[in-house]
This record gives sequence, C-alpha cells and structure tokens, in this order.
Amino acid sequence: MEKDLTTEAKIKEAATRVFIAKGFNGCSSREIAKEAGMNVALVNYHFQSKSHLFEVVVATVMEEFVFSMIDVFKSDLPLISKTRIFIEKEYDFLSKHPDIPGFIINELGKKDKTFFERINFIDQIRETKIYDEVHAAQEKGEVRKMDMTSIMLLMMGNCHFPFMAKPMIQTIQCIDDKTYQNQLTLHKQYVTEMLVNYLFPTNK
Repeated sequence: MEKDLTTEAKIKEAATRVFIAKGFNGCSSREIAKEAGMNVALVNYHFQSKSHLFEVVVATVMEEFVFSMIDVFKSDLPLISKTRIFIEKEYDFLSKHPDIPGFIINELGKKDKTFFERINFIDQIRETKIYDEVHAAQEKGEVRKMDMTSIMLLMMGNCHFPFMAKPMIQTIQCIDDKTYQNQLTLHKQYVTEMLVNYLFPTNK
C-alpha cells in the first residue's frame, strides 16, 4: 500500500497548527488526528508516532525559519546590505508565522532538546562564515566591537519581540489587527535604521 502524499501533507499541516499552539506535551495524537479530520490509526500509519511527527514538524519549521537567513549570510553582498535584508526577511517571515518564535523558545526551554539538537541549525549558520565576516569587519572598524551574543540579542529582540508582544501591545494601545500590522511595517523601518546606524558607526 502506497502512502498518500496529500494525506501526509494534511496531517503535517494539522500537526504544525496543534504543536505550535500547544507544544509537544500539551497535545495528543488524537487531537492532531481530529484537527486533520482523520483517525489516529491513519496518522500513526503515515508518521509512526507523535514523537516522529513532532520531529518532522520541527525540522520543517526550523528550515523555514533558518534557511532564508542562511541564504543571506552566504551571499557576496556587503555586510551592511546583509543586515538590512536579514531584518526585512525576518519581518516578512514573522508576519506570516508570528507564533513560531514563541513555539521554538518554549520547546527549547524544556529539558529534552533532542529534536532541535538533531537538526543542528547553529552549525549551519556557522558554516556560512558570517561570524568570521563580522569579526573581520570589527577589526577594520566597520562594525561596532561587541560580542556575537549581544549582536544576536539586539537583532532578535528588535525583530521577534514586536510579534511576540502583539497581544500585550494591542491591549495597552487598544488597537486592532490591521492597525497593529501597519504599525509593524513602520516599526521595521525604525528597527532597520536604528540597528544599521548602531552596528555600523561609520555608515553615512
């Protein structure tokens, strides 16, 4: 019996929605099957177990999340251009998938990080030589001298937090989804100029 790829895709999409909303421990195979409009036996036939299905979902999520930035880092563009494009891509991606940063952080905060460690996306980023490029630019005085952890916190804090903080900001400011999305479009411009001007102090 050949597996129906359309059925697999439906299960994977349903599992992605459920896992992102509830995490691995917060849901069951039965919930995923119900979300997909199927029975548990069919889900297990295609993906063996909830653990295996979770691993497939995490790998897909991380690929979407990481591969776009890897493409930017591997390009021959100047570092300042890479920074601008990276911020643009982060905002575009998070506008489509605003729940993914919270999902990744929640799962990484658990004791069992096996699935994430197996994907090993950090090494994939290191292999682009982006860290070496930043260090070389710092030695030339083109980039502000600061450790990579601080640079990462600046980038992630300014790109990810506006999406993760949406419910809080909307409540405080009493604004609807459309207004908030327009605000994020404007905020992306502020963030880009702020980070570029800070990280590249000689930029005119």
